[in-house]
Amino acid sequence: MLKHFEMLDNPVWQALQTIHQSFAQGTAHVQRYPAGVLQFMGCADPASADINEILPWTSVGEKLIIIGELPALPDNWALVRQLDCIQMTCEETSPVDEKETVLALDEKDIPDMLALTGQVQPGFFFDGTPLLGQYYGIRQKGQLVAVAGERTKVTGMIEISAVCTHPSFTGRGYAQQLVTHIMDTNIAAGNALYLHFVNTNDRARNVYELLGFKYRRPIVFWEIIRNS
Repeated sequence: MLKHFEMLDNPVWQALQTIHQSFAQGTAHVQRYPAGVLQFMGCADPASADINEILPWTSVGEKLIIIGELPALPDNWALVRQLDCIQMTCEETSPVDEKETVLALDEKDIPDMLALTGQVQPGFFFDGTPLLGQYYGIRQKGQLVAVAGERTKVTGMIEISAVCTHPSFTGRGYAQQLVTHIMDTNIAAGNALYLHFVNTNDRARNVYELLGFKYRRPIVFWEIIRNS
């Protein structure tokens, strides 16, 4: 099946129009994921979007993230930070073998997932984030030491996200094995994969290239805040 990777130029909007349509809040032109699930917002046409259309679904002081092109910000919004990232894609199974037991995580694991992602990648994972897709983990002596899962979903394409390993357990290949599991599971189901990481994270780039991911494009995560 031919994957329309150009849809990933505006991944949040495309996800909210397709697989994640049930999560969409907003208007015909500007939509977001629910607060507490994912602080992402997308626009049908960022060049002409009026993001104040989303005001009824936001609160003063709330931060949201736009991926890709940044619309013009009205006076009641401000830019908090710009994260320059790399987007990669993959359509093949991983060459890495799974050695550890990979666990499918569920509701009872959410407190541990929040603790781990909050330590390693704060600000991107919330109580409702596991509603977006399946998350997996590795435990050692009962402790959740590594996690990864599925975040935004566009027709035929799944984003791998929340790839986190506890600092005391890095260097053991846990992240590779979790990403491998997600890759192999989705490729078998006919889905391609995509992911994002900060462009200065050479370690992540090396791991993903080893697993078969290919560079697609640079892409920016814009964190904005509603001031009034």
